[in-house]
Amino acid sequence: MSNPNFIDYVKFRSRSGNGGAGCLHFHREKFVEKGGPDGGDGGHGGHIILKGSTNLWTLLHLKFRKHINAENGGGGEGQDRTGADGKDEIIEVPLGTVARHADTNEFICEINKDGEEVILTPGGRGGKGNAFFATSTQQAPRYAQPGEAGKEEWIILELKLLADVGLVGFPNAGKSTLLSVVSAAKPKIADYAFTTLTPNLGVVQYRDNLSFVMADIPGIIEGASEGKGLGIRFLRHVERNSLLLFLVPADSGDIKKEFDILLNELKQYNPELLDKKRLLAISKSDLLDDELKAAITKELPPDLPFSFISSVTNQGISELKDLIWKSLH
Repeated sequence: MSNPNFIDYVKFRSRSGNGGAGCLHFHREKFVEKGGPDGGDGGHGGHIILKGSTNLWTLLHLKFRKHINAENGGGGEGQDRTGADGKDEIIEVPLGTVARHADTNEFICEINKDGEEVILTPGGRGGKGNAFFATSTQQAPRYAQPGEAGKEEWIILELKLLADVGLVGFPNAGKSTLLSVVSAAKPKIADYAFTTLTPNLGVVQYRDNLSFVMADIPGIIEGASEGKGLGIRFLRHVERNSLLLFLVPADSGDIKKEFDILLNELKQYNPELLDKKRLLAISKSDLLDDELKAAITKELPPDLPFSFISSVTNQGISELKDLIWKSLH
């Protein structure tokens, strides 16, 4: 999954419905000279609701919906008739969608389950009719409540991809090539930086019909957490991954230094990312002999599981899958 239609950020104006006004009315009937109050309540204004759906993978369907409105509630009527409730506006979103207030960036909710519903912008309450205010001492109230106004606010929706494994590495480290080898995904591959401009998802088949999902996150560069390169646009997708697979090419000048830079960018973006399990895959290892592999192994942190791989020759791919599966379970 990688194309220009992958949209992971939208901003829109959300307006819930106004509550209907309560009715001021007295019962009128032949031969009934003084009927009592019978004004009904107003209907509730419609809500703006977020609903999770496993059928969606992107926010593309909301890209051009800049204004989303719910219906107003109907006014109350005589004979104690309550006004109709305004129709809710239900917005289906992919799992992993986070909603925030655009003005304050305040967190509202996160949708993680299929069918899960959360009221994003609540509708206004309907006003009470004059029948509601009738008492033994005030049997003919001549007032009713107006409906409560709905809310209007700007909302930001951000999608964080749900995947078991997130591929983290500098541009042109071989992430897309690896994903194309271990799954049926067909990411764009070329010999220049920032080939991948949208995240790619692939299902990796393991033994005994088991599988796990791998996400290729567009290349991170030093300073990405401050907005350089592709900035923090895709760093949020890393937050949803159970395991982080760092990919550093064998022809890198200093493999440990490159790994430390990547780790630091994640730390600057969100320190909690360092609590995730992490593995290191040294790509393009067909360029290395046993002596160079031994030298690189000595430089790596002793507590960091790693694997030498080559997506071109399939060297170490099976061993890498075993390492990933063991770490995930």
